[in-house]
Amino acid sequence: MTVVPRLVLSAPSSGHGKNALAIGLLAAFADRGLDVAGFKIGPDQVDAAYLGLASGRPGRTLDPRLVGAERIAPLLLHGAAGTDLAVVQGSMGLYDSLTGRSETESTAAVATVLRSPVVLVVDVAAMGQSVAALVHGFRAYDEQLWIGGVILNRVASARHEALLREALDDIGIPVYGALRRQDLPSVLPPRRHGVVPVLEGAGEAARAVRRLGEAVTATVDLERLLGLARSAPALGAQPWSPQSTDEAAPALPGGAAPPVVALLGGPGGSFSHAETAELLRAAGAEVMTLDPFADEVLPAGTRALVVGGALPESYAEQLSANRRLCIAVAELARTGRPVVAEGAGLLWLARELDGLPMCGVLDAIGSLRDGLVVGYREATAQGDSVVAGRGEVVTGHKEHRAVLNPRGGQRPAWSWPGGAPEGFIWRGVHASQLVPHWAAYPRIATRLVAAAAAEPATVPVGVGGGAPAGPAGVAPGDPAGAVASGPAAGPPA
Repeated sequence: MTVVPRLVLSAPSSGHGKNALAIGLLAAFADRGLDVAGFKIGPDQVDAAYLGLASGRPGRTLDPRLVGAERIAPLLLHGAAGTDLAVVQGSMGLYDSLTGRSETESTAAVATVLRSPVVLVVDVAAMGQSVAALVHGFRAYDEQLWIGGVILNRVASARHEALLREALDDIGIPVYGALRRQDLPSVLPPRRHGVVPVLEGAGEAARAVRRLGEAVTATVDLERLLGLARSAPALGAQPWSPQSTDEAAPALPGGAAPPVVALLGGPGGSFSHAETAELLRAAGAEVMTLDPFADEVLPAGTRALVVGGALPESYAEQLSANRRLCIAVAELARTGRPVVAEGAGLLWLARELDGLPMCGVLDAIGSLRDGLVVGYREATAQGDSVVAGRGEVVTGHKEHRAVLNPRGGQRPAWSWPGGAPEGFIWRGVHASQLVPHWAAYPRIATRLVAAAAAEPATVPVGVGGGAPAGPAGVAPGDPAGAVASGPAAGPPA
């Protein structure tokens, strides 16, 4: 039995301020000298990154759909090991879920699995005594859920606050803080920048987190809130461990050094889930960070590359400008080394994106559109690859504006009901806009490390319908210097 003081921060719906409050709470507690950990319910790696920046340790996602409900408590215990407090930020409204499966995938469902008290953040700007009816309704809707209190946001005045506190006192709901309308400013970097401000150590991100922490310190009763967190009971689960999976680490040749796996990211972490690097190390790899905006060459001895799903689509110009790295990535792929690209990583491997040259590993063209594709997919592997064997089923998440033409190659990566085959398998490359969570599929890490440790098969240039690859295969007169390797065929996206 493991005890971790913990809180789940939720709200009646989106837009009440729980994201800023969760970041502010972590920053405020960290500033008081507590060791804290931040978690985000759902697939949102951007929110998780800012929670990590505020806590000083990797922010993690807890997504029942991606990792399975049975891994939620173990992953929290792993990520919060040795800490004084874990803050779990909910998604949407307390009883909502992206898929409509509120009984298993909502914030309420996760809070129940974690046996954690829930603190509701309520925007009361246009509310008086009705706040009591609202909170009472949320509490009564599921009597098994532990609603431990509320934090009031956008309070108009001292008189307004007194009225709200009196109404909530009548139904026995503690108030842990009250923020005025100007107390919680919109200071976080624009959402389109994704996790980059955190990974690159941008001063704007650090200043925003500090400002939110100061606001929470001035308005929230941190001692009482910590007391609530400490009242959470022990969890009857064992912490998740990358070493405790059923996948055995591959046997390396005698005396061989661990293969170097480059993980795309920056000084503040990677574009992958935090568990990805942990699984790769447990499988025997030496994990090195590759910054696509600053590094012009791969880490010395690189034998595999992983491009995580949090790489933003909005950084096409910066990715394109680093031509030396694009050529190095194309050469790595040409030699048959494992390259796994998720989400926008697929676009980086394409020939071009909105007219900007990319790595040219895949003979496909990307374009950004106004609409957003978002949702979970139960995907079936269409061929054997470093990620999965043909016929294996993986649950992943998609969130992108860009489309690729063609959508899939001669050997597509995945298919799912209602959609044409998607993604590309070519030599050691597996590229797709689908983003799985590797904690649910540790075999991805073991397969990749085994492939990285092995000598790549010799593949004659052009085999499988591909064009000549690598720097020597750049088309004469190509002003972009894009590398054309890796065939692609199929219907337009």
